[in-house]
Amino acid sequence: MSTPALSPLPPVLAEVVRSGFVEGRHRGSLVVLDADGAVELALGEVTEPVFPRSCNKPMQAAGVLRAGLDLAGERLALAAASHSGEQFHRDLVAKMLDEHGLGADRLQCPPDLPLDAEERETYLASGAARDRITMNCSGKHTAMLAASRLRDWPLETYLDPAHPLQRLIHRVVEDAAGEQVAAVGTDGCGAPLMAISLTGLARAYRSLVLAEPGTPERRVADAMRAHPEYVAGTRRHDTWLMRELPGTLSKMGAEAVQAVALPDGRALAFKVEDGSARALAPVLARALTLMGLRSPVVQRIGRTPLWGGGLEVGEVRAVF
Repeated sequence: MSTPALSPLPPVLAEVVRSGFVEGRHRGSLVVLDADGAVELALGEVTEPVFPRSCNKPMQAAGVLRAGLDLAGERLALAAASHSGEQFHRDLVAKMLDEHGLGADRLQCPPDLPLDAEERETYLASGAARDRITMNCSGKHTAMLAASRLRDWPLETYLDPAHPLQRLIHRVVEDAAGEQVAAVGTDGCGAPLMAISLTGLARAYRSLVLAEPGTPERRVADAMRAHPEYVAGTRRHDTWLMRELPGTLSKMGAEAVQAVALPDGRALAFKVEDGSARALAPVLARALTLMGLRSPVVQRIGRTPLWGGGLEVGEVRAVF
C-alpha cells in the first residue's frame, strides 16, 4: 500500500528565543505585492484559501455602503473595526444603534469583555459584565442591522449567508479579491466568513486604497485611515501604523492573519499557521522592513519581549 504524500510544512516565519535558546517556532505563509499588483515575495502557500477572519471587515463595511447605508468618519471606521472595547468604542456603538432605531438586543454577536487587556481589567473592576456592545465586532453588526433596516430586509436573519446583505457582501469580497470565494464559514462573532487566498486578500486591500475617491471601497479605506483608533484601539499596532504612516491601511484578524496596503499600491497579507498572536507583530514588522519601511513605529511594533521573573529574557523574532 502506498503512503499518501504529505503536504510540505509552511516555512518558519518567527522563532521564540528564551535566554538564547530557541524554544519554539511559528510557521506560516506570506505574500507581498509590488505597486503594480504583481507578487514580489511569496513564502509558503499563498494561493490556497484561508479564512481571513476580521481582515474581511473592510469589505463587509463596503458592502453595507453598497446597500445604501450612509456612514462616514468614526462611524464607518467602527463598522470595519475589531475594536478594543474602550469606553469611546462602546459609547459610539450605543449611539449608532440609537440613531438607527435599534436596541442592543438586536445584536447577534455574542456578549464579550473588552478585547484590550488593560481595558478589560478596568471594565471588570467597575462591576460590568459581558455585553454585546462590548464585543469587538459590535460596530460591524450595528452597521449590518442598520443597512438591513434601511432596505427593509429581515433583521432576525441578518447573519444568514442567504440574507440579501450577506449575498451583497459576498460579491464585494470577490470583486475586491479578484477571485471567487472558496468557502463560507461562520466567524467568531457569528457573521458569515468568506475564504479567499492570501494573494486575494492582499489584492483586496490594494484595491481599497487605489479605488476612486467617493466609491464605497475608498470611503472605507479613507475612514479607517483617518480614524484608526476606532478600527482598533489606543494600544494596538493597526492604530499605530495608520496614525504614524499616513496613507497606510492596516487590519489584523483572529488566528494571526494580517493585511496591509500602502498608498502607492504595495500590499501584504500573511497568516501564522498556528494562529499565535504573539508572532503577528514581529512578522508584520519584518515584512514592512523588507518593503523598505524603516520608521520608528515599525521597530516598535516588531518588539515582542519574553519575560522571566519580571525581567526581559528573550523575544519572539522574525526569521525570514
